[in-house]
Amino acid sequence: MPRKYEPRSLTIDSLLGWVKSGEVAIPEIQRPFVWDTTQVRNLLDSLYQDYPIGYLITWKSPDINLKDGTRSEGKKILIDGQQRITALMAALLGKEVVTKDYKRVRIRIAFNPQKETFEVSNTAIDKDPAWISDIAVIFDPNTRRRKFVDEYCNRNPSVEPDDIDTAIDSLVAITTNPIGIIELDSSLDIETVTEIFIRVNSAGVPLSQADFAMSKIAVNETYNGPNLRKAVDYFCHVAVAPDFYSTIQKNDKQFADTDFFKKMAWLRQENDNLYDPTYTDMLRVAFSSEFRRGKLQDLVALLSGRNFETRQYEEVIIEETFERLHYGLLNFMNETHFKRFIMIIRSAGFVDSTLISSQMALNFAYILYLTLRNQGVPDAEIERYVRRWYAMSVLTGRYSGASESAIDFDIRQIDMTGMEYGNVIINGQLSEAFWEATLPQLMDTSSAQSPYFHVYRAAQVRLNDKGFLSRDISVRELIEYKSDVHHVFPRDLLKRNGLSRGQYNQIANYVIAQSEINIAIGNKEPATYFQQVIDQCNGGERRYGNITDLNELEYNFAMNCIPVGVENMTTADYPAFLLERRKLMARKIQTYFEGL
Repeated sequence: MPRKYEPRSLTIDSLLGWVKSGEVAIPEIQRPFVWDTTQVRNLLDSLYQDYPIGYLITWKSPDINLKDGTRSEGKKILIDGQQRITALMAALLGKEVVTKDYKRVRIRIAFNPQKETFEVSNTAIDKDPAWISDIAVIFDPNTRRRKFVDEYCNRNPSVEPDDIDTAIDSLVAITTNPIGIIELDSSLDIETVTEIFIRVNSAGVPLSQADFAMSKIAVNETYNGPNLRKAVDYFCHVAVAPDFYSTIQKNDKQFADTDFFKKMAWLRQENDNLYDPTYTDMLRVAFSSEFRRGKLQDLVALLSGRNFETRQYEEVIIEETFERLHYGLLNFMNETHFKRFIMIIRSAGFVDSTLISSQMALNFAYILYLTLRNQGVPDAEIERYVRRWYAMSVLTGRYSGASESAIDFDIRQIDMTGMEYGNVIINGQLSEAFWEATLPQLMDTSSAQSPYFHVYRAAQVRLNDKGFLSRDISVRELIEYKSDVHHVFPRDLLKRNGLSRGQYNQIANYVIAQSEINIAIGNKEPATYFQQVIDQCNGGERRYGNITDLNELEYNFAMNCIPVGVENMTTADYPAFLLERRKLMARKIQTYFEGL
């Protein structure tokens, strides 16, 4: 059996040279850096102590036949070791990195040549003459070593210059440290490469198929891969930080001339955070809506030129894949498409990002929207189908677990039969048995992040319900202004009676309420404060909100699924209350869904 890989060794300096020359492709600097600063410090310390820092894994792109009969020269793709290489470039070369929240920062690692220790720089270290607060200065080719050491010794007159010189020599020498490289054969398919990655490196930051795809896109200059890659990274960045658009315009004039840049211009004025896609989300939606496939490993294979029938690699497939992906990304970025999709999700009651429990369900809803538009389905029908499918998929956890397989199956079926398939699935999943028995049972949970509680609140938003004991303030307003989630049976009351967290935090004990009403209720039993509310409606002291009419109070109870007789309930009635309220909440969700 031919060997699937070739082990070799490089110096750190040679590896950084690979990156600078473009011989090996890693994610561009716009990609968020997920290591924390202490991990960078520890990496430098390991190198200084001459400890091994693990293998890197590269995979050479397949050499394929070009139109002129010659063979391509595939670049190496770094599929494991991206964080380590980025950390080295940040610490040694002074490169900025982008954090998870898309802020550009410099990671400064300090070195104490007297103690030969490393630390993450801070204000105290900056003021301490014993520390070199940024080791990137030492690796700067413009730094004069002798002068640098003399200046350090002047700040620290008790040290021996030779000792400092030796320590700095040892620091600089880390670039000569060897690092192991595993070069995977270009003939390997994506499944085998993924399996090798999993077996070699079970720790660290998981590598996704989206990472493979992004690297494949970035290295293909023939079909405008670098700009496609930037389009994805930049769109995701600007969606979170609109001001970054002007930074692109200023610093990347080549990309600013592309149609991608013009397509994302609307994001400059956009502050809606309901759907801030990651690069994985964007790739998935663009690929699945355009190619009618759900597995990103298929995108990686197509970007490599894989012919699924002959199992050969063909340039014509690469060319077609890049062309279609280009079109799919432009569709994703289209202002009209994106905003109408968000409008549909909001019209289903999901008006705040806190109500989005499944990003994968949201991704598929956008895939569905773009697919139905491509099929020529009327706008009104698209809106109804997308609303219903999204709510159904959240309620049933359709895209939890093996989500890619579910997406792959669903998009192929919808491509063939449209929403005929969709209606069959919805009717089968949300039967009367689901509403009457299954959903109330599923709502026996203490997780405030439960998808059923998210859909329940969305139902209240769409049905224009008022907040608990509120006459004028709607649930929508309370959610958008981050109101309290109140316990009908107060938490402290139940805790004092020996109930556990999982019991008193049941979602059937939650209502959306104004904070002042929540505070006024305190830890009173329902039999106490509900009687006070009834007295309030009979001309008594106004204690809880502005409801002063018994008919209004009864209507508010119905909107908030409060069981009949709650005004007489004590802690002993809590289990019966939960059982009845789950049924009422399930019926409200059913009413809501049937109106979508």
